[in-house]
Amino acid sequence: MTEPEEAALHWSRQKEQAAGYWQLKFLLILFRNFPVVILSVIAFPVGFFYFLFSKRGRVESSRFLQIIAPLVEDPALAKKCRSRFGPLRHIISFALALVEKLQSWGGKVSFNNIYFQDDDIGELTRELEAGKGAFMLISHLGNSTLLQGLLNLGQTGLSRKITVTAIMDMKVNAHFSRMINELNPESNIDIIGADDIGSHTVVLLDERIAAGGLVLIAGDRTSAGGKNVMIPFLGKEAPFSSGIIYLISLIKASVYIVFGLRRGDLSIRPKYNMHVHKSAVSFDCSRKERLRRCSLLQESFVALLERYCKAHPFQWYNFYDFWQKGA
Repeated sequence: MTEPEEAALHWSRQKEQAAGYWQLKFLLILFRNFPVVILSVIAFPVGFFYFLFSKRGRVESSRFLQIIAPLVEDPALAKKCRSRFGPLRHIISFALALVEKLQSWGGKVSFNNIYFQDDDIGELTRELEAGKGAFMLISHLGNSTLLQGLLNLGQTGLSRKITVTAIMDMKVNAHFSRMINELNPESNIDIIGADDIGSHTVVLLDERIAAGGLVLIAGDRTSAGGKNVMIPFLGKEAPFSSGIIYLISLIKASVYIVFGLRRGDLSIRPKYNMHVHKSAVSFDCSRKERLRRCSLLQESFVALLERYCKAHPFQWYNFYDFWQKGA
C-alpha cells in the first residue's frame, strides 16, 4: 500500500499506530530491570531512530506543527514548532510518554510529582469519596493515564481504590492492554472494545458508574464507520465522534474533562500539571434537548483541547491527518 493510499484510511487502519507485542514486551523487561530514569534516557535514541526511519511519522508531525505554530502565543515555543527539528522533538516527547504510561501502571509515579490546579479536582475527589462514579473524557494530548493509574492503584489519598472502565479501539490497543495485565495483574481496569458498543453497553456502564467507578473515553478519536461531526479546531474543521458523546448523555452522571501535561516536553525526571474540568452540561432532560446538550459538551471539550494544545503542542500524540474528514 502506498503512503497516499494509507493516509486516506481511517486512523485505526493505518500502520504503525501501535507497537507490536514483542516490542512492548521488550520495553516491559527493561522497565522491570532498570531504573525508570534509564528508560527515559533510552527514549531519546528510540525517538531519533523512529524519526529517521518513519517518513509518515515525520510528515504527520510536521503537518500538525505547521498548523499550530501561528496559533502558539509563546514566541520561543512557536519557533520550536517551525524548526526543522520540531518533528524530532515531537516524536521523542511521544517516546517519553510511553515510558510514563508504564510508570503509571507500574506504580512508579510519585503522587508528589503531580500538581493539581485550582479547578474541579476537589469536586471530583468529593464525588469519588462519596461513592459516586463519573465519566472522564480524555484525549491524546499529554498523558491522562497518569491519573487513571493512580486512581486504579489507590495512590491518590482516597479511601478506596477506583474501578476503571476504558473504552478503546482494541485493534490498536490490544497489545498495550495485554501488557497492562502483565505489569499489574491486580489492575482494576476493564477494557471495552469500541467496536463492541451496543445497547447492552449503556446498561453495563450505568452499573459501573452506580458502583462508584470511572468510565474513560477518548474524545479526540473517531471510530471507523461511526457518526462524526465537523468542529472548528486550530483554525480548520476537524471530525469528532458524536457517538461517544451521545453514549455519555444516556447515563445521568458527572462528566470531567481531564488533561495530564508534562511540565517539560523532554524532561527525564518530569513533573506534571493535572487539569480537571467538570462539565456544566446535565442530561436530565428530553431527548430533543439532549441532542443540543451533546453539542454543548462536545464544543466545550474541543475548546479545552485547543487551549491546551496551543500551550503544549509537542505533547499532542495523534500522528495522522487529524483534519481529514475520513480520519
